[in-house]
Amino acid sequence: MLFNIFLLVAGLGALVWSADKFVYGAAAFARNLGLPPMLIGLTIVAMGSSAPEMFVAATASLEGMTDTAIGNVLGSNIANITLILGVTALLGAISVSSQTLKREIPMMLVATLIVGYFLYDGFLTRVEGISLLVLFLGLMGYLIWHGFHNKNTDALAEEAAEEIPADVPTAKAIFWLVVGMVLLPLSADWMVQGAVGIAKAYHLSDLVIGLTIIAVGTSLPELAACVAGVLKKEDDLAIGNIVGSNLFNILAVLAIPGIIAPGAVDAAASTRDFYMVLATSSALAVLILLSGRAKQLKPWHGVVLLITFIAYQAILFLS
Repeated sequence: MLFNIFLLVAGLGALVWSADKFVYGAAAFARNLGLPPMLIGLTIVAMGSSAPEMFVAATASLEGMTDTAIGNVLGSNIANITLILGVTALLGAISVSSQTLKREIPMMLVATLIVGYFLYDGFLTRVEGISLLVLFLGLMGYLIWHGFHNKNTDALAEEAAEEIPADVPTAKAIFWLVVGMVLLPLSADWMVQGAVGIAKAYHLSDLVIGLTIIAVGTSLPELAACVAGVLKKEDDLAIGNIVGSNLFNILAVLAIPGIIAPGAVDAAASTRDFYMVLATSSALAVLILLSGRAKQLKPWHGVVLLITFIAYQAILFLS
């Protein structure tokens, strides 16, 4: 048991660290190649916080643990909204002014409904996995196209561009890019192996271990990004990290088990856990899009979100 806990903790630490270095190297290298900061911000930086989920999903799928991969995606999306935004909102009201976010949040809801339709029959097929990936690529293409053709400046794009490392030597950028690419799959494997050992010891299902320990662990980059964004008064970037990560998870990351290991899905994932993803995503949309002129997440919203997270975790462990 101690060895499994060590594997889990070491894998998690290495996963978060290597994801950060991967994004740092990739963003700096892209900037040195002359790519526009807005393009880098909307792609590499925006998707970087979901790198842990992507590599964990790939590792779990290759090892035949489809439910762990799916649980990681659903659990991460729930944790991002209830735990990460809950903690962040406690630091102070989070205001939203970005028009990009006001488009992406409805997209997140539509993507969630599509996934719900795919999971409804208790199977995730390869065709569905490929469809999710195609939808993701189309969505990214649209956002990039809109970003270049929209003459009005957007708060989210500006804040994302400011996060791109500047004046980094190309050799250094490539070094950290390679380090991240090597360590990400290794650390993901350590984390999955440790989690599996713990799950077996406590008789937890593959789905529950993905929804709980792994999901919360892979959401740590979002927590760091959100807290940093709020402290730097970059509220749109804080919310953008969550919405962008959830979109990436539900489309790109969930496509991985569908493509690599298609097959039956735990019935609870397509009912209890999907409904929780839909409920929390809808709650975020209501709070942000229908909160009047203020468009704010307030500290008391954070309290409600945290209570929701704790209640959901209790249900998972007690069921």
